[in-house]
Amino acid sequence: MEGTGERPVRLPQLKLDELLGELQARLDAARGTRDRVHSLLEAVLSVGRGLDLEHVLRQIIESAVALVDARYGALGVIGPDGRTIAQFLTVGLTDEQIKAIGPFPSGHGILGELIRNPEPLRLTKISAHPASYGFPANHPPMHSFLGVPIRVRDQVFGNLYLTEKHGGADFTDEDEAMLSTLAVAAGVAIDNARLYEESTRRERWLRASAEVTTSLMSGSPRTDVTTLIAELAKEITGAELATFSVPLPDGTSLTVEVTIGTRGDELRGLAIPAEGTLVGLAFHQGDPVRSHDVTDDPRVSPTPNRLAGLGPAVAVPVKTGEDVCGVLLLARGHGQLDFSDEEIEPLLAFAGQAALAMELAERRAGAEQLALLEDHDRIARDLHDLAIQRLFATGMTLQSADRFIDHPEASERVRRAVNDLDETTKIIRSTIFGLRARETAPQHGLRTRVLQTVNEAGGTLGFAPSLRMEGLLDIEVPRPVADDVVAVLGEALTNVTRHAHAGTVDVSVVNDGRELAVTVTDNGVGIPEGARRSGLRNLAERAKNHGGELRLTAPSDGGTTLIWRVPLDAPPVRKG
Repeated sequence: MEGTGERPVRLPQLKLDELLGELQARLDAARGTRDRVHSLLEAVLSVGRGLDLEHVLRQIIESAVALVDARYGALGVIGPDGRTIAQFLTVGLTDEQIKAIGPFPSGHGILGELIRNPEPLRLTKISAHPASYGFPANHPPMHSFLGVPIRVRDQVFGNLYLTEKHGGADFTDEDEAMLSTLAVAAGVAIDNARLYEESTRRERWLRASAEVTTSLMSGSPRTDVTTLIAELAKEITGAELATFSVPLPDGTSLTVEVTIGTRGDELRGLAIPAEGTLVGLAFHQGDPVRSHDVTDDPRVSPTPNRLAGLGPAVAVPVKTGEDVCGVLLLARGHGQLDFSDEEIEPLLAFAGQAALAMELAERRAGAEQLALLEDHDRIARDLHDLAIQRLFATGMTLQSADRFIDHPEASERVRRAVNDLDETTKIIRSTIFGLRARETAPQHGLRTRVLQTVNEAGGTLGFAPSLRMEGLLDIEVPRPVADDVVAVLGEALTNVTRHAHAGTVDVSVVNDGRELAVTVTDNGVGIPEGARRSGLRNLAERAKNHGGELRLTAPSDGGTTLIWRVPLDAPPVRKG
């Protein structure tokens, strides 16, 4: 200011530097906030793009880890009980680390705290929290922690867990706000993915029902159709094992008719008690029955070790109205998710539609069988009333004409013609008998006949013999072999009743795919020296006729073991 003599006012250089530094810091903070908001928007968009639920869950964890700069991340899906973790997905751990750590957490400690109190939780040191009780062996060290719940509509779907912020820093309020915002978007994305998954699943069930109905109505064998039902159900539900069991006529047990998938060969043909078992409960109650783990479920029979490596399972009745015609069992691998209500509902509808189609097919087959029998009866009646009568009349005419024939050779020819007519009449009568015998032929399979034979023996023994049946006895055993099995079993049990004075009898009939073995073991007095063996020779002869053998052994603890064994792929041995 000229002419005033005053010196100009100058701001101190240090103060100016501080102001500029503060301005730069605010600009950097604004830029950082802008970048984080941009990252948040990118994360929200990325989790909303997918419709496959598994992919969406994986995308949520990866986005959360990148958003708050964490080293490790996980998403725990809460199970149907609302208290445990049913599914656990991780980011930041290698496959080797996951294998070394062992089973995923089920919902205890800090993870369980977030399940019990679904509110954001931020910790500087995990071990300092009262709910913390340490990490399993081989678990990498973790200190800082940030967790937020994921809600789908009004229900808590699961929780996001983030640990170890890079650089050793603690998670901030801004990190918590960012993660909470991402959790809201994740809930919407999960809901969309679940709706899409449900819609897709229902469409697949509809196609499966149509395929089963088409197969039945086209005349496919019943076993082929039940196999198709098991295959489709296994594929749609992601199960590792599917079985289809049908009840035996007495209603006390079911037999595993079809098996598809893991350990199926060990289960095919097994007899399952209808009382107290998973399949039996579904059969008697007419409602689905679930198991959290079939390897540790007392309702799974027989021998749970046959299902080693499997976990959650559901047994679904295949029924029309109140009539159950079979039970479909599905089992997933150990550690996989339980079957949810959302999965079982369309599965039950599919089973019901399959049962209805089976009933319609059976009624159609019954109507066709009735028409065939009526046709047989008509043919038999026409043969009897028309053909035989005319043949008989022709024979009588020739016999009466023979008296007027003087030429010896001509007379001999007439007599031969009369004899031929008699033989033809016999053939026609035999044909008539065969046509009508089909109407009264026994319809029961080998399993039922064996069960009836053993039950009848129990009345004379004074106690019920134990019975074990394995393999496809009704399907793969030829009728001549089945008839001999029943005869052999009856003879063996009669011998035990008359001579053994036994207190226990164990019977087994097993088809292993190559041969059929009938075993009868008792704890009686054994076979005395010099005893008549005509009955045993008869049993041995029956085995020999099929290329098999009969063996008798004496167990060390007393009694007798009879083993009657025949191959199923050998032609019968012709006598003479």
